[in-house]
Amino acid sequence: MTDTIAYSDFERVDIRAGTIVEALPFPEARKPAIKLVIDFGPEIGVKKSSAQITVHYTPETLIGRQVLGVVNFPPRQIGPFRSEVLTLGFEDETGAIVLASVDKPVPNGKRML
Repeated sequence: MTDTIAYSDFERVDIRAGTIVEALPFPEARKPAIKLVIDFGPEIGVKKSSAQITVHYTPETLIGRQVLGVVNFPPRQIGPFRSEVLTLGFEDETGAIVLASVDKPVPNGKRML
């Protein structure tokens, strides 16, 4: 059972759709990761993220993929890289991350309702 929150708490988390426009290996990370550059549309802009998604994805397979990200968390310094958004995903049965995404394209920057 999870803790109950008010709807107003959920509204404070700004989850947006964005398209990955660049993906690079991140060998400096302590855990295997990929550096992402995600276009969240004109209101939010292009943001960087680090994601531990190397089990199911390679940088080449990520370009053009639409993902979900939390855009109103403060940036985090991850080694030499500054992550500006939290890219969302779920653990599979082995603990590897599967990206959260939309099942049909939506405009970049659209907010989850």
